[in-house]
Amino acid sequence: MIPSSKSWFLSFVLAVMVLVVTLSHLFDQTKRSPNAVSYNPHLQPRKAPSKGPNAPPVLAYWILGTRGENERVMRLLKAIYHPRNHYLLQLDSSASHYERLELSSLTQSEVVFEQFGNVDVVGKSYAVNPMAASGLAAVLHAAALLLRLRDDWDWFVPLSTSDYPILPQDGRIFSMLSVYCLKMSFPWDSAMPLPSKRGIVDPSLYLKKKASIYYAKETREKPDAFELFGGSPWMVLTRGFLEHCVNGLDNLPRKLLMYFNNVVFPLGSYFQTVLCNTPHFQNTILVNNDLRHTLHTHPSILAPAIFATPFRQDDPRMQHIDEKLLNRGHGRFVPGKWCNPTGLLNQSRLGDTSDQDLWGDIDVVQPTNQGIKLQEFFLRAVREKNMASSQCRSYVMHDATEVKM
Repeated sequence: MIPSSKSWFLSFVLAVMVLVVTLSHLFDQTKRSPNAVSYNPHLQPRKAPSKGPNAPPVLAYWILGTRGENERVMRLLKAIYHPRNHYLLQLDSSASHYERLELSSLTQSEVVFEQFGNVDVVGKSYAVNPMAASGLAAVLHAAALLLRLRDDWDWFVPLSTSDYPILPQDGRIFSMLSVYCLKMSFPWDSAMPLPSKRGIVDPSLYLKKKASIYYAKETREKPDAFELFGGSPWMVLTRGFLEHCVNGLDNLPRKLLMYFNNVVFPLGSYFQTVLCNTPHFQNTILVNNDLRHTLHTHPSILAPAIFATPFRQDDPRMQHIDEKLLNRGHGRFVPGKWCNPTGLLNQSRLGDTSDQDLWGDIDVVQPTNQGIKLQEFFLRAVREKNMASSQCRSYVMHDATEVKM
């Protein structure tokens, strides 16, 4: 607890300055430093994904892990892998430099990743508190990296190692085939808490290791310059919208970034507030579903959902999902049209990748029953015109109970 209003104000000013400087440094580093991400510049992908109205969408995944989670990162990566997509792997500051090198080595040891050249590892990291501004900064930095590294993706999907897919990647891509050309986002969940009147300071913005947030005694009134909106921290966002958030051409994203710097759980409000206060994006079709199945609330998996969460390490339910839903063997990839019928690509390591017959067609996806049901869910949302004018409902700020995070 911060003892006085003066110290609170000074801490707030310091935190705002640190957030702005940190993000400026990260984005500048992203643009100028090729060492920010480990990759092989001499590697030429065997086949780039086709683009066009009839081609499947390209997804950009960001997977964030922490100390001791390299195996979890790799398991999640193989469970969601498809040659059309792009994958950015990152460990927070709790992990050692050796672990980051090990993760990079693990990805380079997979011939499949080498052949398609679509997996990158962030070489440096920082403290991340998902309940505070450092968590939001990490998501924006990951989006900025992916915007610089890859110019052909359509959707951004942030994940943690506690997430796990319950739908094969072919089914996921197929479900979005008929809607990905639309300005469509999935940031909503009406059950999420509203922005709090109580201000906070996130020490993780300027410390090397994650630290608990500090609460202020004072409260704030609802701002007049913009309306507040909220929803789920789990989102699927379009490339165009993230370019707007990262580049901040009209200054609104940066202004809101300063405001949400001292808000609890900004990942549940920032992107929704930017979207609903920007006229260009207010005709975006918003789906009132975060496409995540929360195991704490519903132990049995229900549709529509793409991922389930949270899973602990070596959770036996993940093995059940591998066998029953993903058809994935231990340490292997999820089969699909991108690999040959004999399943050679399901091996962790291939001895000879020069044979073109080993690879399937990465531009063809195999529909599954789950994927068809999810596509029907998306199409219903479009037919019902679930537009921003009806989805963007401002929130009344509430008083928060202090929680140590």
